[in-house]
Amino acid sequence: MTAALTRATAVELLAAMGAGEVAAVEVVRAHLERIAATEERLHAFLRVLDEPALAHAADVDRRRAAGEPLGALAGVPLALKDILCTAGVPTTCGSRILEGYRPPYDATVVARLRAADAVVVGKTNLDEFAMGSSTENSAFGPTRNPWDTSRVPGGSSGGSAAAVAAFDAPLGIGTDTGGSIRQPAALCGVVGLKPTYGLVSRYGLVAFASSLDQVGPMARTVTDAALLLGAVAGPDPMDSTSLQEPAPDLLGDLDRGVDGLRVGLVAEEIEDGMAPGVRAGLARAVEALERLGAKVADVRLPHAGYGIAAYYLIAPSEASSNLSRYDGVRYGLRVDGATTEEMTARTRDAGFGDEVKRRVMIGTHALSAGYYDAYYAQAQRVRTLIMRDFAAAYESCDVLLGPTSPGTAFPLGAKIDDPLAMYLNDVYTVPSNLAGAPALSLPAGLDDGGLPVGVQLMAPALGEPTLLRVARALEAELAFDPTPRGARSSEEVRA
Repeated sequence: MTAALTRATAVELLAAMGAGEVAAVEVVRAHLERIAATEERLHAFLRVLDEPALAHAADVDRRRAAGEPLGALAGVPLALKDILCTAGVPTTCGSRILEGYRPPYDATVVARLRAADAVVVGKTNLDEFAMGSSTENSAFGPTRNPWDTSRVPGGSSGGSAAAVAAFDAPLGIGTDTGGSIRQPAALCGVVGLKPTYGLVSRYGLVAFASSLDQVGPMARTVTDAALLLGAVAGPDPMDSTSLQEPAPDLLGDLDRGVDGLRVGLVAEEIEDGMAPGVRAGLARAVEALERLGAKVADVRLPHAGYGIAAYYLIAPSEASSNLSRYDGVRYGLRVDGATTEEMTARTRDAGFGDEVKRRVMIGTHALSAGYYDAYYAQAQRVRTLIMRDFAAAYESCDVLLGPTSPGTAFPLGAKIDDPLAMYLNDVYTVPSNLAGAPALSLPAGLDDGGLPVGVQLMAPALGEPTLLRVARALEAELAFDPTPRGARSSEEVRA
């Protein structure tokens, strides 16, 4: 029974609980047992919330029995990235500098999840302050990939991706600044969606780069991802960048198919830089879409190749501003010094990891007198060109298709000492962040080593309904099995 519950999708669990076939407490307990069985090997979580999760599940069961209204995700377990504020529950952002910090409020996304009665089973590991592509930059140790525990799960939302892939929870919440939902989704064989900028509130999301950060869903199916996004999307008066119009209907057209839709294959992204397994996965996706009646044609984004350079000026610049609040005075870690300046310097030296320090220094330099126009302002001009490229492409296409990541999951430690090699893992994902448009990673099979391959679908701003519709049709045609190899053979992993 436990294995059946942990293998079920959110939609299946909701149907079973609604029909009285299983109680929310049973569902949550099964997933907590699953976490206990996998956590020592994976380290997907920084904090497992056993007692609060079971208490919430019991309350859902009580209200269901009494005929009281329930939220859209009532009783479904969810893994929450530890970069979203949770009232009274430590929020670390994977960093020592937030030692002891317990937010006095919930992020809007967290409040909406609670209103939807999703049961948060734990807060997941991440690269420190979401800065990384492997979840090796966490101050609390790396997360491992459920498909091969000698490899990374991607980052920065690697904890949520690994938790969903390992059947610790059917739903996960990640954040995406330059690919941090989509790239780990690709490496772990799950679905990950970065929404349109402003569709999901950033209030209570600890900021990395404010013009790029977005919160989004991770799941094992497109339908589950759509359901989760629908629960957290929508206007928020607490976030000045929140879009004011209501969230679009994400489920109504999900099964309409793709017959007649125009799909642009991003030509630059198939010319070089891709591993053979990724190239083969992209070819499978193209063939599947054509079988389903979509019209696939090459399309170019002429300035997308400059995306990484622009991103690694804009994001660190915004990070250097946002992270200046960690000074040892108001909250978190404090290392004493003879003067305020010395105390702040010692606190930041002890509290920030190497990657955070690297990005803060890059950003501070890019914003400094004499360099602002040459670096930050020029990067913003490139950003505008990339946005225009996307707008031109969507004049002839409904969605775009390309790879999510240049390769599959790489070994732990393989790139940790080579920042440029690590940054290039996001070469295909950063353009959508710079454009503020939605993009989704979908599993498209396995490479020759048995590791998941992800393909990326992109759409214009607020094009999530079409994006999800195409992803759903492609998902059904490709019929990817989300079960990691270990879970097919190991009794321990079946627990």
